[in-house]
Amino acid sequence: MFRYTLMRAGVFAGCLGVVWGLVYLGVFPRGFGESNGMWIVLLALVISAPISFVVLRGVRDRASLQIVERVDRMKANLDANRSQEDETVDAAQPTSHPQGQTS
Repeated sequence: MFRYTLMRAGVFAGCLGVVWGLVYLGVFPRGFGESNGMWIVLLALVISAPISFVVLRGVRDRASLQIVERVDRMKANLDANRSQEDETVDAAQPTSHPQGQTS
């Protein structure tokens, strides 16, 4: 998962550098007033999203599988703990009294 995040950040950083260079050279228009930085970041985000979706597909799928396996393992541990608690509670309850009667 961390690898995917770093690779995605790298794709964004590359796009940011390319967009900044193209705006600096005048290929892309500059933003209005003080919005030039925001324009560059927004354009880099829009360009990097589909690139990351296509280029990082395999890494994303592997990260997804790791997350699914981790969630399944946690669910299995929770079920095991629940059944262990039920067995402990059942063993601790006295069975000599009928239900509803107290001594």
